[in-house]
Amino acid sequence: MTFLVVRVRSDRGVERRIRDTMAMLNLTRVNHATIIPENATYSGMLQKSKDFVTWGVVDAETIENLLKTRGRLVGDKPVDDAAIKSGSEFKTVKAFAKALANGEATMKSVDGLKPVLRLHPPRGSKGWGGIKRAYTVGGALGYRGEDISALAERMI
Repeated sequence: MTFLVVRVRSDRGVERRIRDTMAMLNLTRVNHATIIPENATYSGMLQKSKDFVTWGVVDAETIENLLKTRGRLVGDKPVDDAAIKSGSEFKTVKAFAKALANGEATMKSVDGLKPVLRLHPPRGSKGWGGIKRAYTVGGALGYRGEDISALAERMI
C-alpha cells in the first residue's frame, strides 16, 4: 500500500522538528506532493506533521495520471514510457504506477525521476475547505483514506 502526501500549509512559525520532518518527506512548499510507502517510519513522520499535510491511500490509476501530467525528470523533462523504460526495469508508466501502488517500487526506482510532484491548488468551489481543520470535520488536514484520489484529480 502507498500513500500520496500533499503539503497544505506553510511552515511559518512552525517548530523546527516538524519543519525538518516535512523536508525529509520532500515537502518543502505548499501544494507539493510525494508518494511514499506505508511503513512505521513514514507513519510516524505523517503523525508528526499531520497539522500541515494531508494524505491517503492512492491507487495505481491515480499514480499513473499524476506521473504523466505532473511527474518530471531531471532537466524538467516530462515522464513518458521511453523515460521509464530507459531509467528503470519497468517498461511503461502504467507498470511503474502499479508497482508503486503495491509497494514494490519507490520513486527512486527510476533514475532521474524527481520525488516531488508540483500540483495546482485544488480547483472547484470548495478549494481546500479550510486549512486549519482536520478532514474529519470538513477541513483539509490529516488522513483522508481513499478520498485522496479525488483531491489529486482536482489538483492536476
